[in-house]
Amino acid sequence: MNKKDLLELRRRLKKESCNIDRMAGCYVDSNKNRVLKINESFLSLETEEFQKFLEIARKTLGGTVGNNILELDFPKEEEEAGGKQQFFNGLRSSSLENEELLDRLYDLIIQGYHCEGNYLILLFHDIYDIMTRTSDNMKLDESEEVYEYILVAICPVELSKPGLGYRSDENRIGARIRDWVVASPEIGFLFPAFDDHSSNIHRVDYFIKDPKNSRPEFIEDVLGCGVKRTATEKKKTFTDIVKQAYREDEEKAKEVLMDIQESLSIMKNGESEETGAEKEIMLSEPLMDRVLKENDIKPEKAELIKDNCNKEFAEEEVAIENLIDEKALNEAMKEKEQRELVKKVASLEAELKSVPSRDKAIGDEDLDDVIVNAKAFVADNIRTDYIDEAKYLLIPLDEFTQVRINGEYLEDR
Repeated sequence: MNKKDLLELRRRLKKESCNIDRMAGCYVDSNKNRVLKINESFLSLETEEFQKFLEIARKTLGGTVGNNILELDFPKEEEEAGGKQQFFNGLRSSSLENEELLDRLYDLIIQGYHCEGNYLILLFHDIYDIMTRTSDNMKLDESEEVYEYILVAICPVELSKPGLGYRSDENRIGARIRDWVVASPEIGFLFPAFDDHSSNIHRVDYFIKDPKNSRPEFIEDVLGCGVKRTATEKKKTFTDIVKQAYREDEEKAKEVLMDIQESLSIMKNGESEETGAEKEIMLSEPLMDRVLKENDIKPEKAELIKDNCNKEFAEEEVAIENLIDEKALNEAMKEKEQRELVKKVASLEAELKSVPSRDKAIGDEDLDDVIVNAKAFVADNIRTDYIDEAKYLLIPLDEFTQVRINGEYLEDR
């Protein structure tokens, strides 16, 4: 899935273009008990409910690919009979009308989703006639493929905040009655995955609201896929690797981290300028060697950083852009520019101190020295000449010319 695919699906999840035909769900309390189940035609919902449920579906496809949405591959064993991929495929084909399959999914989520509070499991079923596109990306009025999918959302259910309100039954202002409110989805998934404008039954698109915690136990236990980290988690892991290498010097660790990220950023932006498009550059050992060398990282520290990167990222590809903290890097660059500016100012001040001041040049001890500051039209006519064998400086004056000697105007002397 790429950004274009994501936007294509999200555009469908609007009131005027929505074609979701069925919705099912299960409300679970904090003790992992099923409180109620729902299963009904989506298009038959009342307008307000329709819009609220549709908003949940749309938010389950929110965020960015690689950070909030991870593309997960089913391992070979999960594609065989009895595997998770086969199970999700059967659930999709049933159009959410097979209660036995739905109960199995609810149990699977209840066991694999670790949550202290109440939550609502929602499933949406949709069939999308994917229109054929021409080379210039224009749609044709014919179906290229029928994409049938299920979208699953897990939403926390929380008590509304306490407060004051109008109690109509008592005609007074009093404590508001608190009720249970369904919040935005925390995690969810789309099956089959939507890749390059087409269905991919070998993958599932997994949504996580908080990219700092991808909930690996849910990925393994519920989806049956291998663990994959978000861009935010990869960034933190890399930061920890550098900090661990310089654990005895926190300031040095920060400096080295920013130097490495600056090099990676220059590399990424340079590639974009060359190709004219964003192209992912993947982390590799030769690339790390180059970056560590150009930043003069000591050999023992460089080996430690490189070895830990190989260990941590051995099972997954990492784009270098996922290692760059743009916000922190921009702040560090501003601080660096300020430090360099302070150095330049100090250098200029030192140079100025080494140059004789104007006051000293015309002081009493240097009366034989003459310094003349004049406008161009006056300076062009200044000359020297001898009068009675003495050399004089001749400055032509007119009635508008002002002359000041050692700070005093000539007419005041």
